[in-house]
Amino acid sequence: MDLCVTIKGVSFLLQTGMGILGNTVVLLAYAHIIYTEPKFLPVDMILCHLAFANLMLLLTRCIPQTMTVFGLKDLLNDPGCKVVIYTYRIGRALSVCITCMLSVFQAVTIAPAGPHLSRLKPALPSLVLPTFAGLWLLNMAVCIAAPFFSMAPRNGTIPAFTLNLGFCHVDFRDSLSYVVNGVAVSGRDFAFVALMVGSSGYILLLLHRHSHQVRGIRRSQGGAETRAAKTVVTLVVLYVVFFGIDNMIWIYMLTVAKVSPVVADMRVFFSSCYASLSPYFIISSNKKVKAKIVCAVEQDQPSVDTQESNDK
Repeated sequence: MDLCVTIKGVSFLLQTGMGILGNTVVLLAYAHIIYTEPKFLPVDMILCHLAFANLMLLLTRCIPQTMTVFGLKDLLNDPGCKVVIYTYRIGRALSVCITCMLSVFQAVTIAPAGPHLSRLKPALPSLVLPTFAGLWLLNMAVCIAAPFFSMAPRNGTIPAFTLNLGFCHVDFRDSLSYVVNGVAVSGRDFAFVALMVGSSGYILLLLHRHSHQVRGIRRSQGGAETRAAKTVVTLVVLYVVFFGIDNMIWIYMLTVAKVSPVVADMRVFFSSCYASLSPYFIISSNKKVKAKIVCAVEQDQPSVDTQESNDK
């Protein structure tokens, strides 16, 4: 195994391991919150769903990619490729959509009360679950073409307009299908990214204008809302950075008939960075999640100390 393959394999392995660990910890922390606390806030529901979407992405894309880099072949047959690619596309789409939803929700929450928002704000908690359902249906529809073009790798020359993922091939068969699929996916992503950037810009404007107090919410909630707003803006900035790199590579891939495996691997790595890093921003900035993790660690520590003393 040469140095380039080793570096690539270790990079994917670290990214996958860190991402799965972080998102799993966030989900377990929220599961404990749901079990022990009577009220589950809408923002916590959105963050929990974001962690689930990111975990979907990592399990269906990064694990097969890592195994392929280390030389494992024939991982999936045709039906397996269709299921994995479709699930990955939905997970990736949900990641951007839910980040956008989080940004818009927070912008509306901290916005000054007005004639229209005064009616919308009380209804926000009841809109979270219907919005989740709508986003799932939307992305299942947009990604429906993926199973039709996905197949297990074939021996021989890779046809033109085929994305070689290593463990699967996505064969668009002709230039029109290749470009239409790329434009549809990129158009959806750019629309949601534009919306999240706009709402995040509005959040920053409010934070700057009102310093650490935001009009339209109770004074006692100002600090919590400000921290939540800063967390949302940080997640949006993180997503936009990796989204930009991902789509620059994707636009390049649309301009060539045959895509180099190195270019495809670079796009996979950068497109998965947000899913791997975002849970650690959630853990570091969310007091509830951090408290649950600290509590779990402190509960385990006495048992470890007791075991060590018994061994002595």
